[in-house]
Amino acid sequence: MRIDVLSLFPDMFQATLGESIIGKAREKDLLDINVTDFRKYTTDKHNHVDDAPFGGGAGMLLEAQPIFDAYDAVQKSAQEAGYQKGRVILMDPAGRRFDQDYAQELSQEDHLTFICGHYEGYDERIRQLVTDEASLGDYVLTGGELAAMVMIDATVRFVPGVLGNQESSMDDSFTNGLLEYPQYTRPANFRGMEVPPVLTSGDHGKVRQWRMKESLRRTYLRRPDLLKKVKLTTEQKRMLQDIKIDEDPDAPK
Repeated sequence: MRIDVLSLFPDMFQATLGESIIGKAREKDLLDINVTDFRKYTTDKHNHVDDAPFGGGAGMLLEAQPIFDAYDAVQKSAQEAGYQKGRVILMDPAGRRFDQDYAQELSQEDHLTFICGHYEGYDERIRQLVTDEASLGDYVLTGGELAAMVMIDATVRFVPGVLGNQESSMDDSFTNGLLEYPQYTRPANFRGMEVPPVLTSGDHGKVRQWRMKESLRRTYLRRPDLLKKVKLTTEQKRMLQDIKIDEDPDAPK
């Protein structure tokens, strides 16, 4: 997968995208990530990339010209390397809310381009370049860089080979609509806190059932809203009824 990022602050991406799992994936050529400073493409003699909005108003808007020219350059480079245009994602508070399903959807693409804004906003004509507008949530960041890094990190986890064990991403919270079950490692008894015996029993069937039930329990207790969106199996429905009795015997079932 190739990922291009257009940003005024390319140095912000170096540590995040050069370390840990993403860094190792880049070393193995599973990911080709390029961050382009679109200030280098401005034709303004003072290197300005923003200007006051027509009609007046507070703040400054990013101009179309530097972003269009930077975009053209990275797309040409990508095509020469054998990549198609792919999805072009504008980081914007008004965009689609990013979640695990969106990350998995983006991971199917061969090429992604992120455009990170700054200042008050964008010249509206920049939106002609994009296929997606995305947001992390209902709040405003100083720029789109942090949001783009979060989206890239969540997305590339689904790219084959990026994780040591690809099943890890399928067990993550939200992948199946539920929160992840509790997990433990050695020692089995730490300061009097013991690992649930079922996990050391060697009975894989019972371990699977325990994990499913505890995933349901954690979701019920912490994010009950998620249960309204998930189609539960007959076994899961039975487990959820037992959980409700365990956690609140007097509550209506």
